[in-house]
Amino acid sequence: MYIAIEGVIGVGKTTLARLLQPAFDSEILLEVFEENPFLSDFYADRERYAFQTQIFFLLSRYHQQRRGVREILATGKSLISDYTFAKDALFARINLKNEELEMYKRVHEALAEKITMPDLLVYLHAGTDILMQRIAMRDRTYERAMERDYIQQLNEAYEEFFSRPYDNTPVLVIDTDPLDFVRQPEHLDLIGDQIRKALEK
Repeated sequence: MYIAIEGVIGVGKTTLARLLQPAFDSEILLEVFEENPFLSDFYADRERYAFQTQIFFLLSRYHQQRRGVREILATGKSLISDYTFAKDALFARINLKNEELEMYKRVHEALAEKITMPDLLVYLHAGTDILMQRIAMRDRTYERAMERDYIQQLNEAYEEFFSRPYDNTPVLVIDTDPLDFVRQPEHLDLIGDQIRKALEK
């Protein structure tokens, strides 16, 4: 069983993955984003550093998914990941233009063929204002200059992407606006039950 959790920056993907791990007796694969040397510069000047940031993320995510997912599933263990390989292309469509975007698309398409797809994708939705509040609460240094318009763009891109079939992978959409799965155990149990039902279909 391979579950991937997706959603916009600040929605709670990593937190939920960690909380669900013991309930599903699974291994966990977390996105490595803080190693990107261009990330701080990107948030300060998106246009100038977009291509370097995206290419670094693309290759980093590819290597992590290519090795990590296959190795874990080969042991017979279940896996929960806090991202999908496909998410990188959503960011690229917003951040890149013209020749840079075309170059990115060609590289992404070639790499995507070798990626293992999840059995279920859990898409966590939240309103933009809620996302901005959560981003502010976790107070990561490089996110302090995060613009609301950028998060709104991402939110719209995610909504559009997950409104369509995801390469034949079932998608479970969860509205997290009214939920607090960190402080309310019953909310976490509710999500766990929804995931189990979705996997049974």
